[in-house]
Amino acid sequence: MGLTRRKFMATVGGSAVGAVLFQACGIPEEELFVQAPIEMPEDLVTGIDNWYATICRQCTASEGIVVRIMEGRAKKIEGNVDYPTNRGKHSARCEAGLQALYHPDRISAPMLRVGERGSGSFREISWTDAMGRLTQQLKIQQEAGNQAGVVMATDPVGSHLGLVVERFMSRYGGRHIAYEPLERTNLHAAIKQVFGQNVLPDFDIDNASTVLSFGADFLNTWVSPVRYGRGYGNFRQGDRERGTLIHVDSRFSMTGANADEWIYVKPGMEGILALSIAQVIISEGLGDSAAASALTGNGSFDIDAFAPARVADRIGVSAEKISDVARQFAENRPALAMGGGNAGAHTNGLFNLIAIYSLNYLVGSVNQPGGIVFNPEPAIKDVPVAPKTNSFAEWNALTQSMKQGRVQILMLRGADPWHGLPDGAGFKDAIFDVPFLFSFSGIMDDTTSMSDLILPEHNYLEDWGSDIPSPGPGFETVGFQQPVIRPFFGERSNLGTQGFADVLIKVAAELDLDLGLPGDTFKDVLQDGARQLFDKGRGSVTAASFPSFWNGLLQRGGWWDTTARASSGAPTPPRLPDEELPRFDSGRFHLIPFETTGIGDGRGASLPWLQATPDPISTATWLTWVEINRKVAEEMGISESDVITISTPRGSVNVLAYPHPGVPTDVIGVPVGQGHRAGGRYAEGRGANIYSILTPSTDARSGALAWASTRAEIHRTGDWIRLPKFKNTLSTPVEDEDGVIIRLTPIDT
Repeated sequence: MGLTRRKFMATVGGSAVGAVLFQACGIPEEELFVQAPIEMPEDLVTGIDNWYATICRQCTASEGIVVRIMEGRAKKIEGNVDYPTNRGKHSARCEAGLQALYHPDRISAPMLRVGERGSGSFREISWTDAMGRLTQQLKIQQEAGNQAGVVMATDPVGSHLGLVVERFMSRYGGRHIAYEPLERTNLHAAIKQVFGQNVLPDFDIDNASTVLSFGADFLNTWVSPVRYGRGYGNFRQGDRERGTLIHVDSRFSMTGANADEWIYVKPGMEGILALSIAQVIISEGLGDSAAASALTGNGSFDIDAFAPARVADRIGVSAEKISDVARQFAENRPALAMGGGNAGAHTNGLFNLIAIYSLNYLVGSVNQPGGIVFNPEPAIKDVPVAPKTNSFAEWNALTQSMKQGRVQILMLRGADPWHGLPDGAGFKDAIFDVPFLFSFSGIMDDTTSMSDLILPEHNYLEDWGSDIPSPGPGFETVGFQQPVIRPFFGERSNLGTQGFADVLIKVAAELDLDLGLPGDTFKDVLQDGARQLFDKGRGSVTAASFPSFWNGLLQRGGWWDTTARASSGAPTPPRLPDEELPRFDSGRFHLIPFETTGIGDGRGASLPWLQATPDPISTATWLTWVEINRKVAEEMGISESDVITISTPRGSVNVLAYPHPGVPTDVIGVPVGQGHRAGGRYAEGRGANIYSILTPSTDARSGALAWASTRAEIHRTGDWIRLPKFKNTLSTPVEDEDGVIIRLTPIDT
């Protein structure tokens, strides 16, 4: 029986059955209802809006934004047209900052665990009580001379917040360790080894003629996609000849879809391909001869071992294609080679990235327009040059210390290792061996749900801060973050939230620690940094007095000087790295995790706007799916929305099938970030946690997690759940014996 208009309207037209149907698609029922605005007294509604500049903290790129405020409420977020890294553009994650601010599941006061660890049973306590408990435990370790047993785990923090965290932990005698799920340890290490830079450079896509990228999905999620997307627009449509993008990747990503040419390479073989490209350039005399001599160690490196004909079969790229890419890269300058993402996430990831970035020397693109542009040292002294990062090997060492009882207190801020570390790392078991677990999270993420005490921090729109962009725009830049509204829970006496940096400063005073900071509040610390900029008498903001300078700084969202650039030229090229091959477990498919535009690595999973942001390739939302080659899927009897079990040597998860012709036959791609045990109503129990089944392999040279080195098997479960997606779909209704629709079988158009 066909699906009539009457039956369709009866099924989805505002009925309970309609809600169930949409719920079966994975979309929470609450998202289907329009909430009425809060009624306000007429004399309080002025109708006048104000815009305040600040910094977005929804992702690591920290873009400059302006926030529209009416009647004390944040209403809209836009990009700051002045801010150098994004120039008025902004991402979906920035927009979702409003939902982070007004999230119904925000923690509104300090919470004390009252049940078993992990039970989720907490009760509210006052800030006086919470600070007393935290300080007391720190004093006990201090008096026992066991400060080394106190660990602070944060997301990669830099600028003034990084300064406060580092001062607090170093003066106390504890340890600070940074955490990011899809870590970029190899990227930072490669930039240091190839260019001698401690700060990530600016990739000047705007002025390049040819961009050769390896694994880095820079138009979607990699490092600073808004900055790179803006540059890509000039690269393609600027007032010059259209640039050429060649993307090398094992997965068909957003960047691959936009490239002039997408080249599949076998996973982990990106470095061998880069060396083969170098061999063509050197052997045909297409590159800088002095750079070629230095890269080959004056003949000590056998570059001819990587001739295209010798490596083509191993890497899955034909010899003719390698030669064509090499000639196009060398002959159409300025040319830029960049790499990251899964190219640097194998057991030989550091080797791959060193080989890739070394190509820039051959075409004269090091510290030159259209190539790799170095960033200068920070304009403010004593502030960390770049956000602190730590490798998976260091987290492994911490886990072993936890198991051995050598960690007495673990404090967490912006880090969720319970969700992001592979189960094979053993962190979930080790956390029960730590006597005290304190969290500063403003929402109940997975690790916070295991905590003994929660001291919730302000939302970034309620707090002070600063940012030295990493990567920067190629000149001195300092962004300033100001509270654009009063703390949402500020009216709750001795409850509510507090700024993380201010909490550390208060605790330090109770412990008699001299942090050597200029002032008693975090705002004082920021103003001291601003005074250093004022004393320079140059840059985007100048004034006759410091108060006027401070106001101008906040109005523009920061300070920058486009003339203050790195003074050093191109360093001497290092010798090319010796060949390293990737290591894999057994399994038919290479499992390649990837971030999505919305929830990213999982930190945005609590926000429905980000959950509903379609992936640009599949247009899927809300749940976890697996990209699989369409022909392979047909051979295995797999159709879209079939529930598939992905199995690795470390476990298994269930996901929804998404067959796609652009997926290589030996690869499956799975988005990360779902499968949370906590995180609020929009994150909990949704999708699968792909991190949990990754093989905990590392790069032997850097200790980085080789998160793209897992191999897997897939099997049908026999179940079917419709994959929520934005793409146009024709649906064939499937009815039971009573004529009731039990599911819709999608047909892509």
